[in-house]
Amino acid sequence: MKFFLIAGEPSGDRLGAALINGFDEVLTQRANFIGIGGENMTQTGFKSMFPMEEIAIMGVGEILSKFFFLKKRIGQIANAVIQAQPDALITIDLPEFNLRVANIVRKKSNIPIIHYVAPTVWAWRPRRAEKMAGFIDHVLAVLPFEPPYMVNAGMSCDFVGHPTVEEPVATASQADAFRTRYNVGRRPLLLCLPGSRKSEVNRLTPIFCKALTKIKASIPEIRFVLVASATTAEEVQVLVSECPEDIIVIDPRDETPDQALAIKRAAFRAADVALAASGTVSLELAASNTPMVIGYDMGWLSRQVIGSMLITDTVTLVNLVSETRFVPELLGRKCTSENLANSVMHVLKSPSDQLLAMKDTMKRLGRGLAPPGQRAAISVLKSLRVKSTL
Repeated sequence: MKFFLIAGEPSGDRLGAALINGFDEVLTQRANFIGIGGENMTQTGFKSMFPMEEIAIMGVGEILSKFFFLKKRIGQIANAVIQAQPDALITIDLPEFNLRVANIVRKKSNIPIIHYVAPTVWAWRPRRAEKMAGFIDHVLAVLPFEPPYMVNAGMSCDFVGHPTVEEPVATASQADAFRTRYNVGRRPLLLCLPGSRKSEVNRLTPIFCKALTKIKASIPEIRFVLVASATTAEEVQVLVSECPEDIIVIDPRDETPDQALAIKRAAFRAADVALAASGTVSLELAASNTPMVIGYDMGWLSRQVIGSMLITDTVTLVNLVSETRFVPELLGRKCTSENLANSVMHVLKSPSDQLLAMKDTMKRLGRGLAPPGQRAAISVLKSLRVKSTL
């Protein structure tokens, strides 16, 4: 069998690698994989047509600045798919780019098209699913409540599990070693996670720092640790230097990639509570059994536009998956230092409900079941068999 895969960002690259490994587990003969991917996919033997980073572009401004380049790449990749005539085109997340490729391929061929990671139509712009149905045959969903949205729009869809459930989690001894290394001891430890994008870090870090000062006034013995991403570490160091509190900054540039990841996981497990930007990090915290408070803000215009489109009362995945609202979520105008500090102190005092919700979340996401990559491979093969009988 031959599959054309397109991944355009690190998370998609990890999903793609797991999917390739999943096919290896369920097929008697190794399939042929072609397309675009990153480091994780290439480690499986996959050869990318060009560096994945060329299409790993986010944000309206960056997309507009490279519009003609991206448009050219979209056309090139669509033509490559049609020429290759794979058993299926599998686009992995990155909808702004991948769905445009898929649309062109469908107009010019009958190649089955599968999209991995359902768009968040449950949160905003629900009609995206209906538009997708015109050229996407099957969807691989990573959240358990997503299939009905895709099926109702006219596509087949399977929940295949979230990748977080198979990510390693630090042990208790590794958490203790982290506390010893950074002289935390048995004092309360707050983990600060202001985001992985520069715009998020620049906007949220000053607000988070003011919240830490208020928390310190009520809990003098508390310690703070901030885990930076490689792409934002420089900005984080500058912003933290302006914060009056003593913050332990975990800078991944000081370690090898494997060491930095191990330290990050240990910090997650060692923390008593986390103050984090909105995103999939809430699931990483749930996997480590770390109670959390979610805060997020954006520019005025984005706040108005996105706020008017939201169709859910929460965007925190732990709340959504567990069907509870035990994770405090302070967005937009509610994301103030006072609100964040009060919520953190409340969670520190009463984490039990949230701990149960996090445990339920991981179970619902597929913890203890077959790996998501393997489940995704099985779903792809099932969808192709169904399509071939029509």
